[in-house]
Order: sequence, then C-alpha cells, then structure tokens
Amino acid sequence: MTDRAAERPPALARYGPPVMSSAVGRAVVPAARYTVTPIPPLTDHRSATAGHDPVPGLPAVAGRAGTPVTRRGAAPPAPRRPRPDKATRRRLRRRVRVAGVAIDPMTESEVVDHVVAALKRGEGGHLVTPNVDISRTVARDAGARRFVERADLAVADGMPLVWAARLLGTPLPGRVTGADLIWSLSEAAAFYRHPVYLLGGPQGTAAQAARELVGRHPKLVIAGVGAPPYGFEDDPESYARVRDAVIAAAPRLVFVGLGFPRQERLIASLRRDLPGTWFVGCGSAIAFAAGTVRRAPVWMRRGGLEWIFRLTREPGRLARRYLVDDLPYALRLLTVSLVRGLFS
Repeated sequence: MTDRAAERPPALARYGPPVMSSAVGRAVVPAARYTVTPIPPLTDHRSATAGHDPVPGLPAVAGRAGTPVTRRGAAPPAPRRPRPDKATRRRLRRRVRVAGVAIDPMTESEVVDHVVAALKRGEGGHLVTPNVDISRTVARDAGARRFVERADLAVADGMPLVWAARLLGTPLPGRVTGADLIWSLSEAAAFYRHPVYLLGGPQGTAAQAARELVGRHPKLVIAGVGAPPYGFEDDPESYARVRDAVIAAAPRLVFVGLGFPRQERLIASLRRDLPGTWFVGCGSAIAFAAGTVRRAPVWMRRGGLEWIFRLTREPGRLARRYLVDDLPYALRLLTVSLVRGLFS
C-alpha cells in the first residue's frame, strides 16, 4: 500500500440506493495548450447525443445529468433559497462561534450526509473549512468575513480552532479538513454518479488528482479539471475562460483549491449559474490528493502539529505565514478563549 493510500480516510457507511443513469462518461487529461480544460465524458452527461473522442488514462465511468447551463445573453437564475428544514434549523442553532467565525459542530460523515441530502433535493451550496490562517484573514477583512458567514457549511480545518472552542465551553466534534473531504465527498459522488470538477493547483496537478480519485473510486465521474494561472482573476478574459469551462461542464460537486479568499470569490460568481451545485473551498486538498504535496503522519495531524511538518517541507513559502502571522494569532486566540471560558 502506498503512502497516499494509507493516508486516505476509511470508507464511510453505505448510503441509500444509488441513482442510476444510462449515460456513460470518461475522465480525460487536459490538453497541454490550454490553461483550463474541461474533461469531457465519452457521452456528455448533459446530452445523449453529444459525443467526444475517448482519451486514454482513466476508465470509463457512468455519468449523470448535471445542472443545465444558462445560455449566453440570458439572465442567470437566482439561487434557490428554500426555507431550511428542521434538521438545518437545528444545526444553525448549534453553531459555535470561534475567532469571529460561526462553525458547524459536525463530523466528516455528517458533512457528507448533509451535502448528499442537499444534492438529492437539487440544492447547491458552499462549504468552507476555516483554519487559523483564514480566521486571521477574516478578523481584518470584512469582505472575506462575509464569504464565510454566507457559506452554507463551515467546519474547522485547524486544531487551534477546535482547542479554542473547547476552552470556550462549546466544544466541536473534531477537525474536518478539506484534504479528507475531497476523498469522502468523492466517494459519495461516485456512488450517486454526481459529476465532479477539480479546479486549482499547478498545471497538471488537478488531472493527477482526478486519476488518483478515479483509481480509488472507479465509478467517479470527472466532469473537468482546471489549473488557472496565478492572478487570473485580474484578467477579465482569463477569468471568463475559467468560469465558462466550469459552467459548460455542469458538475454537481466542485473542489476549488485557489486559496482563501480567491476561491470564495470565484465560487460566489459560479453559484449564480450553477445553483444546484455544491462548491468546496479546499485550499491544498487537490495537491494532497494528487500526491504532489505529502501530508503529515496521522499522529501529527491529531496533535495539531501538521503545520510543523509542512513548514519543514516548504520553509521558503510557509515560514512567514506560519511563524510570523499564524503562530502569534493562534496563541492570542487560545489565551483569549481561556479567559472567556473561565469568566463566562
């Protein structure tokens, strides 16, 4: 068993009966001359007549119809805002506020169940995974704070947040990381034939992650992959190409690993055109899934020491973020949480 296979979370409990479809798709490698290239299925999962040439690299998989694409010139439909059901209202009341961020006290399996149930109802959503770095950004940037507050789900992707919640007397079930959710949500997507899109990472990383995910879940439908260049959001033409590629692929689940808050800005824009799609802001999860970036051992993750492992691997890129920005912020957060917990 490889290191990456050993790092993958165990399979979740069995879901309900799968939704079958007669369409057949194939995940393919993006062409080298494009920066962002959708992976078209052998038979488009949105049309029984739109054929594509097969490309070797990944096995054929069953597809399922995605959300219809808005035609050019037509006004995008307004996102559906149905009245929350009883379970959702209960979850919102249980939210824990840590470092100015409202976090849902949910386990990984509960997150997967929530997303699957919403997709069954045809409802999309936005999942954020705040960590110390995101919390620090939210504390000083009102615009970034709105992205987190408006998300449908927010789960703690950082042990300092879990510890702070415990000190405040409002404990969380534990840490739920984007690096784990990319596997567990893909498992559910494969079971229900929900097309998945991977967006982020250096050139070729998303395609490699797609191969790894399909290798683990052969029935997974990869609707497309993309690797936008740094600063693409400042170029209207490049930004439009990225948006159009995702919209044309019509996925039901999109992993966006562009870093906070860039990924949240793009997600907010895409949700208007894909109201029935779930978007997961997952940071480095695509690189972890591809195996281009190695994760820390399990004991380091559980002990809140994963940042040390990553710092030793990428000191030039992460030293300032972890040692100058995040570490002092985390210490202040824990101190303030301890004092508030003692006197509340």
